Amino acid sequence: MGSISRYIFRTTFGAFLIVLVSLTALIWVTQALRDFDLMTNQGQTILVFVGITGLIIPLLILVIAPIALLIAVAHVLNKLSTDSEIIVMNAAGMSPWLLFRAFLSVAVVVSILVTATSAYFAPKGLRMLRDWLTEVRADVVSNLVQPGRFANIENGVTLRIRERRSNGQLAGIFLDDQRDPAQRVTMIADVGELLDDANGTFLILQNGMVQRFEAKEHDPKMVVFDRYAFDLSQFAGGARAVKYSIRERYLWQLMFPDPKDQLYIEQPNQFRAELHDRLVAPVYPLAFAVIAFACLGAPRTNRQSRTLSMLGAISGVALLRLIGFASTVFGAAMPWMLSLQYVAFALAFGGGLFVIRRGLVLEPPAFIANWLAALTERVTRRVATQ
Repeated sequence: MGSISRYIFRTTFGAFLIVLVSLTALIWVTQALRDFDLMTNQGQTILVFVGITGLIIPLLILVIAPIALLIAVAHVLNKLSTDSEIIVMNAAGMSPWLLFRAFLSVAVVVSILVTATSAYFAPKGLRMLRDWLTEVRADVVSNLVQPGRFANIENGVTLRIRERRSNGQLAGIFLDDQRDPAQRVTMIADVGELLDDANGTFLILQNGMVQRFEAKEHDPKMVVFDRYAFDLSQFAGGARAVKYSIRERYLWQLMFPDPKDQLYIEQPNQFRAELHDRLVAPVYPLAFAVIAFACLGAPRTNRQSRTLSMLGAISGVALLRLIGFASTVFGAAMPWMLSLQYVAFALAFGGGLFVIRRGLVLEPPAFIANWLAALTERVTRRVATQ
């Protein structure tokens, strides 16, 4: 790699990292704020909150990395054109293909990153997220109950305490269980404590009363007790095996699924669609780089606008990604549609490499350019007169 190629590689890769980190952080914050109740309502620490929400970052990188590369390539090409460096390189005898190889090197590095993320890191993060949420849910049983607040342990189960004593006892306990549509059970107790043993997690209530409201009865049935154990193991998760979704499977588990896997038996088409989506994920950075350079990489004069070429690159990338998304979604029901994304990739690569190799300048037809120029002028005049 020559000095010019190293300069382009370093500049493009640096811009890619900046865009990737910025977009990932922005989207992560917006997603994390939606789960902020995990810390506020369920009594978790900020470290748990950041740790859990941070596990989706590999999945965000998988989606954002190709887009970040497109932005970086377009930025560097625009900078080289603005500084007339592309024209100087072309006048010195450097063909567009040689210039493109530096951008292709960056695309290969990004493709390797996407491959590793798609095959292992993204599903690993989602698996850890599911496992950690299970542990947090178990921890919620002991930490969720905060004095004076109604805590929704599970849909239909509400728990409230008046105070938590220094010896660990809970005072003034109210527990409402509406999971069974046939009856509603309400428990009131003076004191209680949490007990963990080999049999599970239990809330031991003392000196209280149980009210059972049968759906077909007008009056509740009341039972006074001295000691009553309410099983919380079902909410803590216990030792139940975690069932991972298709999105949480590693690449090799999609390629060679277990024939006895119940999820695979029920949704074999979803496994196939997810497998093809993972296989084509590393190709997007390469395709985006080809499209961006084909539209913006050729040397231009000052009279040749780059704005329309930029719009063409964005449109081409958006169309390619839309075809890939539609192919994955509808390919589960119609397997033949999975081939559309491969056809789209072949056309993008073939057409883009042909344009780069020949050094062609992609521009819209003259009538479109004239129409856009006239439209821009009319809008500018109208804004100026207001």
